[in-house]
Amino acid sequence: MIRPGPVVELRHLRYFVAVADSLSFTGAAERLGVSQPPLSQQIRDLEAELGTPLLWRTSRSVALTPAGTAFLTRARSILAEVDEASAEARAIGAGRSGTLDIGLTGSILAGPLGRLIRLFGERYPGVLVRLHEMPPGEQPAALHTHRTDLGFLRCPPEDPSLRVVRAWPEAVGVALPAGHRLAERTAIALGDLSDEPFVSLRLRDSRFAASLRDACLSAGFVPRIVQQVVESASLVNLVAAGLGVALVPDSTGALKRPDIAYRPLAGPAPVADVCALYRAPAGAVTENFLGLLRTELGRAEPEGAAS
Repeated sequence: MIRPGPVVELRHLRYFVAVADSLSFTGAAERLGVSQPPLSQQIRDLEAELGTPLLWRTSRSVALTPAGTAFLTRARSILAEVDEASAEARAIGAGRSGTLDIGLTGSILAGPLGRLIRLFGERYPGVLVRLHEMPPGEQPAALHTHRTDLGFLRCPPEDPSLRVVRAWPEAVGVALPAGHRLAERTAIALGDLSDEPFVSLRLRDSRFAASLRDACLSAGFVPRIVQQVVESASLVNLVAAGLGVALVPDSTGALKRPDIAYRPLAGPAPVADVCALYRAPAGAVTENFLGLLRTELGRAEPEGAAS
């Protein structure tokens, strides 16, 4: 039969260390805020559990036995580790420590997200923020498998198990090759692009690209898409090369290039609003980032399921 080891509680360790530091039961009791008789009983219980005396007691003094001296070193180490673990747990529980994995497409960083990440790092230096570039279609799966905690994308998917909040609004304009005949206009109606070749984000990966195609259909024409790519950087490079025009968010159009003309769309136009997507319930670190987003960008509307 295996004999169980001694049952030593943290309370025993704290009481013993207080007595060892004071070498006085009266002083230790005052330090701990307890009465002396229960303190003395706790030390006797500890010695009984260990099977050896830790203190020599006389009517006038208290001293450590050799076993007590050795036990004091270990007790202090254990209590220090417990205090450190407790502080770490409290920091993680409050969202002041841990990691935040964010899924996004590269084009999202052209907006205010980069500034938010910098501000978040200044406010929560104990949190490691890791960015994961991925197509929009991969973001829900990354959230479900806990590879990411938060995603930023346009046109979130229908997924009632995920929560979505609009992070910031953004308009859509048209990117034209420099010197294009429509570049002379200050704004361009969507219908004026009906005869143009289009370069587009890949439709199977991007609900946003599909929404732009649908906007063209609503304007009375089927866009003639000649090339499809994964990233907005590739998209504008194809425009610059003269392969076609592209419907892009304002943040992409704001990246000035001499070989591209960017013009806003006139009249009813599609939008490129960016949404934050996350699992419910969100962890404390995610909640802190969303709180910063609401404060900095004024996004206070209620959250709902992705739909």
